[in-house]
Amino acid sequence: MTQNNATNSARDRVPYAPIVDRPPFELPNKARVAVWTIVNVENWLPETAMPRTVLTPPMGQTRLPDIPNWCWHEYGMRVGFWRFLEVLNSRKLRATLALNGSVCKEYPQVCKAALDAGWEFMGHGFVQKPMHSVDDQALVIEQTIQAIRDFTGKPPRGWESPGLAETQDTIDLLAAAGIEYVADWILDDQPVPIKTRTGSMVSVPYTVEVNDVPISAVQQHTSDELLRRGRDQFDQFYKEGATIPRVMAISIHPYLTGVPHRIRYLEALYDHILSHKDVIMCTGEEILDIYKNQTRTS
Repeated sequence: MTQNNATNSARDRVPYAPIVDRPPFELPNKARVAVWTIVNVENWLPETAMPRTVLTPPMGQTRLPDIPNWCWHEYGMRVGFWRFLEVLNSRKLRATLALNGSVCKEYPQVCKAALDAGWEFMGHGFVQKPMHSVDDQALVIEQTIQAIRDFTGKPPRGWESPGLAETQDTIDLLAAAGIEYVADWILDDQPVPIKTRTGSMVSVPYTVEVNDVPISAVQQHTSDELLRRGRDQFDQFYKEGATIPRVMAISIHPYLTGVPHRIRYLEALYDHILSHKDVIMCTGEEILDIYKNQTRTS
């Protein structure tokens, strides 16, 4: 499916609307901030190039299989995820699990633990590959939805593209497949509508700021950066939320924040947030429903 660029522009899909000049967005019980956690679990294929690396290849030449970098990720699925589960469960918090559809088969214990904990399941591609690189986006979207439906009993309502990468057609294909919200459009502190050809779509605020891929894997900050940045972000949102409520995302990956030298800082970030009143801890679909209920009655 290829559309005319004039009707396909991101600017056309999300018209400019400053946060100080739009219909009010309210959170339940007059909360200032809604916080949602996205735990990203992915299937990195051992026989292909890795989505990202921690070690540069010897003599500058990549060899396949890339065992050390594949194992870097695999540690997160074997060990790091279970640290996340303990941190969240001990605080009675639920996350949104952004998962490649094939994770349901490759890592069923992870999916069952998330399901038992009451987490939301959100589509994240079928394997960890950008939407630009797949041969048939519609098929990949359907495979992912079907895998999650088969495992959980219901289709996902949300979608996060691998690497947040979309082609011009991705958002239309997602809407046609019944997806209701996306995390790819990181352009606001509140939910906003996205125009599509075949149905309604909402952008629920995601983040590349309080996100351990940019922080730890790309920018290579020290282990405590997620806490320092997350605390500062929350404090600013909390101040602003007294007049205009905000949505804060915390995006984490088991192979990054789930390692021993970083997990304590995630715990400290949650404890800082939970020490404040007028804050609600949500999943992505709960934020979507808050927004949809208001737009239906406005």
